[in-house]
Amino acid sequence: MTLERKIDMTRMLTVGEVAKRSGVAVSTLHFYESKGLIKSIRTNGNQRRYPLSVLRYIGIIKVAQKVGISLEEIKKALSVYPIGSKLTAEQWAELSTCWRKDLDERIQKLTRLRDEMDWCIGCGCLSLEQCRLRNPEDILGEDGSGPRILERESDTMV
Repeated sequence: MTLERKIDMTRMLTVGEVAKRSGVAVSTLHFYESKGLIKSIRTNGNQRRYPLSVLRYIGIIKVAQKVGISLEEIKKALSVYPIGSKLTAEQWAELSTCWRKDLDERIQKLTRLRDEMDWCIGCGCLSLEQCRLRNPEDILGEDGSGPRILERESDTMV
Protein backbone atom coordinates (compact mmCIF):
# COMPACT_ATOMS: atom_id res chain seq x y z
CA MET A 1 0.00 0.00 0.00
CA THR A 2 1.46 3.39 -0.89
CA LEU A 3 1.12 6.77 0.72
CA GLU A 4 -0.51 8.03 -2.45
CA ARG A 5 -3.79 6.28 -1.63
CA LYS A 6 -6.68 8.61 -0.87
CA ILE A 7 -5.24 10.91 1.76
CA ASP A 8 -6.90 13.82 3.48
CA MET A 9 -4.32 16.53 2.74
CA THR A 10 -5.67 18.66 5.59
CA ARG A 11 -4.29 16.09 8.07
CA MET A 12 -0.83 16.12 6.53
CA LEU A 13 2.11 18.07 7.95
CA THR A 14 4.41 20.41 6.08
CA VAL A 15 8.16 19.90 6.32
CA GLY A 16 8.37 22.91 8.65
CA GLU A 17 5.68 21.51 10.95
CA VAL A 18 7.44 18.14 11.10
CA ALA A 19 10.76 19.85 11.85
CA LYS A 20 9.21 21.91 14.64
CA ARG A 21 7.30 19.03 16.23
CA SER A 22 10.12 16.49 15.94
CA GLY A 23 12.98 18.78 16.90
CA VAL A 24 15.07 17.96 13.83
CA ALA A 25 16.20 20.33 11.11
CA VAL A 26 14.46 20.48 7.74
CA SER A 27 17.75 19.39 6.14
CA THR A 28 17.75 16.31 8.38
CA LEU A 29 14.24 15.43 7.22
CA HIS A 30 15.36 15.74 3.61
CA PHE A 31 18.38 13.55 4.42
CA TYR A 32 16.20 10.90 6.11
CA GLU A 33 13.94 10.94 3.08
CA SER A 34 16.87 10.58 0.68
CA LYS A 35 17.99 7.52 2.68
CA GLY A 36 14.51 5.97 2.53
CA LEU A 37 13.86 6.24 6.26
CA ILE A 38 10.76 8.39 5.87
CA LYS A 39 8.51 9.25 2.94
CA SER A 40 6.54 12.28 1.91
CA ILE A 41 4.01 12.90 -0.79
CA ARG A 42 4.05 15.97 -3.00
CA THR A 43 1.30 18.49 -3.47
CA ASN A 44 0.37 19.82 -6.90
CA GLY A 45 2.81 22.65 -6.12
CA ASN A 46 5.56 20.05 -5.43
CA GLN A 47 5.66 20.76 -1.68
CA ARG A 48 6.38 17.89 0.70
CA ARG A 49 3.61 16.66 2.99
CA TYR A 50 4.03 14.04 5.69
CA PRO A 51 1.50 11.87 7.51
CA LEU A 52 1.30 12.29 11.29
CA SER A 53 2.87 8.84 11.68
CA VAL A 54 6.19 10.26 10.44
CA LEU A 55 6.64 11.80 13.90
CA ARG A 56 6.79 8.35 15.46
CA TYR A 57 9.27 7.16 12.82
CA ILE A 58 11.49 10.16 13.51
CA GLY A 59 11.26 9.47 17.24
CA ILE A 60 12.39 5.89 16.66
CA ILE A 61 15.23 7.07 14.43
CA LYS A 62 16.40 9.59 17.04
CA VAL A 63 16.27 7.08 19.91
CA ALA A 64 18.08 4.43 17.86
CA GLN A 65 20.78 6.87 16.77
CA LYS A 66 21.24 8.04 20.34
CA VAL A 67 22.24 4.52 21.40
CA GLY A 68 24.59 4.14 18.44
CA ILE A 69 22.51 2.26 15.89
CA SER A 70 23.45 3.21 12.35
CA LEU A 71 20.95 4.65 9.89
CA GLU A 72 21.47 1.57 7.70
CA GLU A 73 20.49 -0.72 10.59
CA ILE A 74 17.50 1.50 11.37
CA LYS A 75 16.38 1.43 7.74
CA LYS A 76 16.69 -2.36 7.61
CA ALA A 77 14.66 -2.77 10.80
CA LEU A 78 11.93 -0.34 9.67
CA SER A 79 11.72 -1.89 6.20
CA VAL A 80 9.49 -4.71 7.43
CA TYR A 81 6.70 -2.21 8.12
CA PRO A 82 4.71 -0.41 5.41
CA ILE A 83 6.03 3.10 4.86
CA GLY A 84 3.77 5.60 6.54
CA SER A 85 2.03 3.07 8.75
CA LYS A 86 1.53 3.91 12.40
CA LEU A 87 3.82 1.66 14.44
CA THR A 88 2.27 0.05 17.49
CA ALA A 89 3.80 -0.59 20.90
CA GLU A 90 4.20 -4.24 19.91
CA GLN A 91 6.10 -3.27 16.77
CA TRP A 92 8.38 -1.00 18.82
CA ALA A 93 9.01 -3.95 21.16
CA GLU A 94 10.03 -6.03 18.12
CA LEU A 95 12.42 -3.31 16.98
CA SER A 96 14.01 -2.87 20.39
CA THR A 97 14.41 -6.63 20.79
CA CYS A 98 16.25 -6.92 17.49
CA TRP A 99 18.72 -4.22 18.62
CA ARG A 100 19.10 -5.45 22.21
CA LYS A 101 21.85 -8.05 21.59
CA ASP A 102 24.04 -5.57 19.74
CA LEU A 103 23.53 -2.97 22.46
CA ASP A 104 24.36 -5.48 25.21
CA GLU A 105 27.61 -6.40 23.43
CA ARG A 106 28.57 -2.73 23.07
CA ILE A 107 27.79 -2.11 26.73
CA GLN A 108 30.05 -5.03 27.73
CA LYS A 109 32.89 -3.71 25.57
CA LEU A 110 32.53 -0.17 26.91
CA THR A 111 32.39 -1.41 30.50
CA ARG A 112 35.52 -3.46 29.95
CA LEU A 113 37.23 -0.47 28.32
CA ARG A 114 36.27 1.77 31.23
CA ASP A 115 37.64 -0.78 33.71
CA GLU A 116 40.87 -1.19 31.70
CA MET A 117 41.53 2.56 31.45
CA ASP A 118 43.38 2.59 34.79
CA TRP A 119 45.72 -0.16 33.62
CA CYS A 120 46.10 -0.27 29.88
CA ILE A 121 43.88 -0.03 26.82
CA GLY A 122 45.78 -2.93 25.31
CA CYS A 123 48.17 -1.07 23.05
CA GLY A 124 50.98 -0.72 25.61
CA CYS A 125 51.28 3.06 25.59
CA LEU A 126 49.53 4.33 28.72
CA SER A 127 51.65 2.91 31.54
CA LEU A 128 55.13 1.62 30.83
CA GLU A 129 55.47 -0.17 34.17
CA GLN A 130 52.15 -1.99 33.85
CA CYS A 131 52.56 -2.70 30.17
CA ARG A 132 55.90 -4.37 30.79
CA LEU A 133 53.96 -6.88 32.87
CA ARG A 134 51.12 -7.36 30.42
CA ASN A 135 53.13 -6.92 27.25
CA PRO A 136 56.78 -7.88 27.84
CA GLU A 137 59.07 -7.27 24.89
CA ASP A 138 56.06 -5.88 22.95
CA ILE A 139 54.92 -9.39 21.99
CA LEU A 140 51.37 -8.15 21.39
CA GLY A 141 52.70 -6.06 18.52
CA GLU A 142 53.42 -9.29 16.65
CA ASP A 143 49.67 -10.02 16.56
CA GLY A 144 48.89 -6.84 14.67
CA SER A 145 47.80 -3.33 15.41
CA GLY A 146 45.08 -2.13 17.73
CA PRO A 147 44.07 -2.95 21.29
CA ARG A 148 45.09 -6.64 21.25
CA ILE A 149 44.24 -7.42 24.87
CA LEU A 150 40.80 -5.86 24.65
CA GLU A 151 40.06 -7.55 21.34
CA ARG A 152 41.18 -10.93 22.68
CA GLU A 153 39.02 -10.56 25.80
CA SER A 154 36.12 -9.40 23.66
CA ASP A 155 36.39 -12.42 21.35
CA THR A 156 36.33 -14.87 24.25
CA MET A 157 33.25 -13.27 25.80
CA VAL A 158 31.07 -13.32 22.68
